[in-house]
Order: sequence, then C-alpha cells, then structure tokens
Amino acid sequence: MLDILLIAFALIVAVGYFWYVSLIGKRNKAREALSSIDVQLKQRLDVIPNILTIAKKYMEHEASLLTEITEMRSQAVRPYDASQGAAVKEHFATMEQLSSKMGQLMINVENYPNLKADQTMMTAMQSYNEVEAQISAARRFYNSAVTALNNAVQIFPGNIIANIA
Repeated sequence: MLDILLIAFALIVAVGYFWYVSLIGKRNKAREALSSIDVQLKQRLDVIPNILTIAKKYMEHEASLLTEITEMRSQAVRPYDASQGAAVKEHFATMEQLSSKMGQLMINVENYPNLKADQTMMTAMQSYNEVEAQISAARRFYNSAVTALNNAVQIFPGNIIANIA
C-alpha cells in the first residue's frame, strides 16, 4: 500500500514538474516572439532615413511630415527597459504612430511622379514594405505564442501550477 502511495506521489510530482517546465518554455517563447517584433521594428527604423533623404529632394511641400517622421524615429530609437510593461507599451505606441506617419508619406509619394519613378526610392519603398511584412509575421508569431501561454496557464492543472510558481 505504501509503495502505491509513493508511486502515485512521485507520478504527481513528475507531472507537475513537466507541466511547470512547459509553462516556463511557453513564457520564454512569448518573450522571444516579443523580442522578434522589436528586431523587425529596428530594421524599419534603419530603412526610414534612406526614404526620408530621397523624399526630401522632391517633397518640399511635405516638409512638416518629414520632420514629424524624423522626430518620431528619434523617439523610437531611444532605449527602453523591456522589463517594465509601461515602457514597452509606450515604445510600441510610438512605433504605431511612426507607422501611421510613414503610411501618410507613402500616400503622398503617389502625388510626385518624379519621386515615384526614382529607382532608389522604389528600392527603399520595397525594402520598407518587406520589413512591414516581416513585422506583421512577427506579430502573428507573438500572438500565437501568447495564446499558447495563456491557454496553458488558464487550463487545469496549469492554472494551479502557475499560481504556485
């Protein structure tokens, strides 16, 4: 009888341990996915100066938009503490505002046939669009990782193990 109880206890401890390890792995995967988004956003920040330099030659009327984008890029490049949720939210909010302004710039490019025909600008815009697609993919991966983590933490016995941990 004692042997059966010891085996049952050992089995419960082993299952709990492996479930705990699984939760930690899912949490780390979500953090990695968030970091992947940040890497893609930094790549976008690297492409923006090239686009702005080319656009300045043609778009004198949109100087204020170009200035706003430059200022937002400067804000976005500043380091932030990734362990603080508020800092991360603020960083991503700045990135979203920058994305919106870049969208306005891309719409305005349509009004300048010479700029639209400039091969360097076309290459820069293509690079920007590729980075935007990579950001979108990274966000989908992050959302998937967070959903898997949330499911594991909210479903029995993960919720008990997560509360203990």
